[in-house]
Amino acid sequence: MTVLTLNRWNLSIGDGQPLVVIAGLNVIEDLEQTLDAARHLKAVTAELGLPYVFKASFDKANRSSVKSFRGPGLKEGLKILAEVKAQLNVPIATDLHEIDQAEPVAAVADLVQIPAFLCRQTDLVVATAKAVEAAGGLMHVKKGQFLAPWDCKNILMKIKEVSDVGVILCERGNSFGYNNLIVDMLGIPEMKKLGAPVTIDATHAVQLPGADPRTGGASTGGRRDGVAVIAKAAVAVGANGVFLEFHREPDKALCDGPSCLPLDGARDLLAGLKAIHAAVQ
Repeated sequence: MTVLTLNRWNLSIGDGQPLVVIAGLNVIEDLEQTLDAARHLKAVTAELGLPYVFKASFDKANRSSVKSFRGPGLKEGLKILAEVKAQLNVPIATDLHEIDQAEPVAAVADLVQIPAFLCRQTDLVVATAKAVEAAGGLMHVKKGQFLAPWDCKNILMKIKEVSDVGVILCERGNSFGYNNLIVDMLGIPEMKKLGAPVTIDATHAVQLPGADPRTGGASTGGRRDGVAVIAKAAVAVGANGVFLEFHREPDKALCDGPSCLPLDGARDLLAGLKAIHAAVQ
C-alpha cells in the first residue's frame, strides 16, 4: 500500500502509520461553533497523539428536502474554514459538488472530499484531482453507496490518467433500500488491495436516509449509538483513518443530528480507537 503524506503538516496515512482522525462538524453553522469544535478536537487528538484533520462542509447539496439547512455556501464557508486554519493551525477537510468549486476549495482545504453520490462524475473528479495536485493536497473519495469495493479501481484509474495526486478511499456503507445502509467490513481490506489508504465514515454509515421521524421523512434519520460500533469494527479490520462528525448538542444540529456524536464524548471514543489500532498494528 502507498503511504500518503501531507508534507506541510507532517501527516501520513497508510499501513504502519498512526490512525488519522478526520473529524469535526457535518456542516458549518457559524464561526464560533466551528472554532469551538475544532479547538476541542485538536486538544483531544493532541493529547492522544493522533494526527488530526478538521472537517466541516460549507454546503450540503444533497439534503432530502429543499427546505433543509445547507450551510453558508462556498464564499462564506471557505472564509470560515480559512479562519479556523489560521487561528488553530490545523489542516482542513471539506467536500465540493461542482467543477468550478475545485480550485477555490483546494486553495483552502488540505484534504478535498468527493461525496459518495458524486464519485463517478468524471468531470468533477478530474477537475478536483488537477486542482488538489496543484495545491499540494490529497483527495478523499467516498465510495458510492451503489458501488462494490473493487469498483473503486475505476475511480483511482480515472484520477491516475490526469494527475499524480494522492487518493484516500472512504467506506460509508451500501444502500439496500428501505431507509438503511449496511457496512460490509470485508470491503475495507478489498479497497486496500487497490493500493490506497482507506478510512471509515462511521457517521454517515449509520444514516437512515429519508427516515427522520421528526420531519416525516423530509430529512435523514440515524442510529447514533452505532457510530462507535462501526468505527471500532473498521479499525479492527485495518482502516487507516476514521471520519467522524460531532456537535455540542447533536439533537439541535441543523443537519444529520441523529447521526452525529456529542463533542464531549470524543476523547473516550478516540482513545478506544487508538488502542484497537495499536493492537492491529
